Amino acid sequence: MSRIWIERLAVVLAVVALAGCATSKEKLLTHDDRTMLDIWNQETGGPAGSGRASRELLDARQALRRPLTDTDVQTAPGVQTRYTRTAQNEIYRQFHRLPNPDLVMYVFPHLTGTDPVPVPGYSTVFPLYQRVQYALPGERVEDY
Repeated sequence: MSRIWIERLAVVLAVVALAGCATSKEKLLTHDDRTMLDIWNQETGGPAGSGRASRELLDARQALRRPLTDTDVQTAPGVQTRYTRTAQNEIYRQFHRLPNPDLVMYVFPHLTGTDPVPVPGYSTVFPLYQRVQYALPGERVEDY
């Protein structure tokens, strides 16, 4: 009895799979006389630089902008000079290496190979992190 159900299930799955392929490409992807530029303009509210939509976008951008205060203007050169290349900056590192501690692992005495050869116990050292990481300027101030 279970074989009959398996055969019926296989027939139903085959019918469903063939029904999925019965749709034509022209029904799914209609071809009008519209170009991609026409579709873009329709979806974004018109061509760039003209119309009400572009004006609303400009107003929204203007609302997000904030004016610079006097303290911002006065502190900007000091902040920018830290990133400027000078002879002193070339001597002193801007991007310090982050600490990568060494781990010491002890390997116990063991036998190895097809012919059991004894290997004495030993210690090995390897870094904690696989790659060397660097800090951004001003991110780490203490020396290590």
